[in-house]
Amino acid sequence: MQGCATTATPPANVAEAAARTPQLSTLNKLIADAGLADTLRGAGPYTVFAPSDEAFKALPAKTTAELASNKELLRSVLSYHVVPGRLASTEVANANVKTVQGANLALARSGGFVTVEDALVTQADIRAGNGVVHVIDRVLLPPKK
Repeated sequence: MQGCATTATPPANVAEAAARTPQLSTLNKLIADAGLADTLRGAGPYTVFAPSDEAFKALPAKTTAELASNKELLRSVLSYHVVPGRLASTEVANANVKTVQGANLALARSGGFVTVEDALVTQADIRAGNGVVHVIDRVLLPPKK
């Protein structure tokens, strides 16, 4: 059965791609809690910088509790991880990009490493029909307005 994952058809959308990625179970639950699954199933294309389960575990307890109790804040934080358009890791340039949330993210690439703000892409280019998902090692918090 090895190799099936690489020859399988890409998921139809980024929500499904994230759901199929084992280290994104926390993100998948939060996407559903925030009511963003339908958006991520839409036409897109979208690039999702998806925090891993370990990234969510590293958040301070106070931040985790605040996200759990405030759906609007949760939506804002998750939308801050989504960029309009399909951006493969090889296409990342050292630049700022506007997120679906409205704030900018600083992207950088050096050799084979891609960073988003202070997060490192740990698994790149999980393809989907309406975009791409990159797993990152931190939860990004949008700047305070």
